Amino acid sequence: MARSSHSRHAGNDRANLYDEITHRIIAELEAGRVPWVQPWGTAHAKAALAMPSNAATGRQYSGINILFLWGAVVEHGFPTQHWVTFRQALALGGNVRKGERGTTVVYADRFTPQDEKRRARETGEDAQAIAFLKRFTVFNAAQCEGLPEDIAVEAPPSPKGLVEPRVEALICATGVDFRIGGGKAFYVPALDYVQVPPPQAYHEPINWHRTALHELGHATGHRSRLGRDLAGSFGSKKYAFEELVAEMNAAFCCASLGITPTVRHADYIGEWLDVLREDNRAIVRAASQASKAADWILSFLPEDEGSRDRRADQNDRRAA
Repeated sequence: MARSSHSRHAGNDRANLYDEITHRIIAELEAGRVPWVQPWGTAHAKAALAMPSNAATGRQYSGINILFLWGAVVEHGFPTQHWVTFRQALALGGNVRKGERGTTVVYADRFTPQDEKRRARETGEDAQAIAFLKRFTVFNAAQCEGLPEDIAVEAPPSPKGLVEPRVEALICATGVDFRIGGGKAFYVPALDYVQVPPPQAYHEPINWHRTALHELGHATGHRSRLGRDLAGSFGSKKYAFEELVAEMNAAFCCASLGITPTVRHADYIGEWLDVLREDNRAIVRAASQASKAADWILSFLPEDEGSRDRRADQNDRRAA
């Protein structure tokens, strides 16, 4: 009886956490703010654009946690994208300053209940694992004292140019059929190619990179790559969900490369709201798939650009 009660309680906690995450993102979208787009380079954001990472392990956060931590950096004016847990701060020889409030992030994993293992043994079928989310608290390095001086060194900003050489090389390295020309940006799943207008067609050429990475994000869903469902027609919820994945993927890639676009794609806010209101797990799944898409693209960076670090221990990162 106690085990059944505990199982129901754990299930309710998971459902409540998904609801909390979804309601938070919906509130942002309803206010006209896109959570994966922050006002980098303004008085509101003192930290440089970068992917949030754990200062103790060096690992980048992924999925929905990126949105949580970016939002906290802007809201509180933190000057760095580096984070630690309370215990990690102590292990590094420092501590969290008294009175500081942490930021909640989530840990995603799967487990197989004992009853399910027993059922599988009895029937000879495969045991079905259950996905779960668990919350924990992290603190920005700026909320700590006594940490090593080099613990939160920010990457230098990328050089400016018409097309970032790293992005150009990255696109070529992926092997995706990427065409430049015309007046519209799109990906054709049936023929597996991307087309994007030339940088000169953009009022500010830096914005070409976000568009290119957005469309390249769609291409990661091809069955020969990550195998997402790309069958949604324009205006459908499947289509809106895939746009959500591609948009966050572009934001994550730009942050990893230190590229700060000046315009954002927000054409689908209404459709995104419909998807999120219908399914309280949609934003978590979309953020997770966007992280996988960004990881796939960025894995083609040369080794000296840090791809080795991104690939290492990916199975241990376990972010939502």
